[in-house]
Amino acid sequence: MKPAMSKVKRIEGVLAPVITPFGRDYAPDAQRFVRHCRWLLKSGCAGLAVFGTNSEANSMSVAEKRALLEALVRGGVPASALMPGTGHCALSDSIEMTRAAVELGCAGVLMLPPFYYKGVSDDGLYRNFAEVIERVGDERLQLYLYHIPPVSQVSISLGLIERLISKYPGIVVGLKDSSGDWGNTKATLDAFARQGFDVFAGSEVFLLDNMRHGGKGCITATGNINPGPIANVYRNWRSADADRLQAGITATRKIVQQQPMIAALKAAVAHFGNDAQWKTCRPPLVELTAQQEQTLLSELKAAGFDMPGLGAV
Repeated sequence: MKPAMSKVKRIEGVLAPVITPFGRDYAPDAQRFVRHCRWLLKSGCAGLAVFGTNSEANSMSVAEKRALLEALVRGGVPASALMPGTGHCALSDSIEMTRAAVELGCAGVLMLPPFYYKGVSDDGLYRNFAEVIERVGDERLQLYLYHIPPVSQVSISLGLIERLISKYPGIVVGLKDSSGDWGNTKATLDAFARQGFDVFAGSEVFLLDNMRHGGKGCITATGNINPGPIANVYRNWRSADADRLQAGITATRKIVQQQPMIAALKAAVAHFGNDAQWKTCRPPLVELTAQQEQTLLSELKAAGFDMPGLGAV
């Protein structure tokens, strides 16, 4: 390992897995990406989990992601607010992307397990994460495990977490739980929160429960369009008003997730930011149909939803 330089302060609060804008040729649009990231930070996000599931990250190459990451930092987005996704099926890609993030000064990395092969053992997963950590070889690394079995079909067990934090304390520092199973999130909190292991709920629906049991926030798709109210729950989770505030963000989430999530988020940004190009999804994903878009926008507007300042950043 390279000698311990000062670690970036760990992010706590609401993070958005930032949606990625694409041009008509499906190339990533760095200018729109930087603008959206700046709006998110201005509007309540404590950090940005770029290249997450909702970023269409697994439809992009390492070179494309590295170029976007560098564009963010050049565009005035502090690296200390970034937690890029760096987990790939190819070990060498995970190493390259993780090393790039650490060298840029990112606060952490959010790492999927290698997800193509199913039914793999904890030993195999341990070896994968350990190999990335050892080959990056930098004490500044802060690695957050990404548990999303509904999509990856590969689980990160409590036993695997225990093994990794025992071997790599201060490096394996947290987990995003996108299982959709509060029981699993609570079990992870009960087992590891007191050891300084940072647990983020994968949806704002669980934000208040997560905070009440020792969690650190949420990393949530809807953070892309509703960062202010979600951050308000995080700031006020101890208040008498917390349950009412939580109900509000849960209701917005319910409207959005009735449609295909990524396309819905992009449609909302396109509409409220008056920029139709945002609708574009990279194949194999497709945009909402006209009917889906109309339903989404009418329900959001009926609920009083808005994205203040979106076009002004």
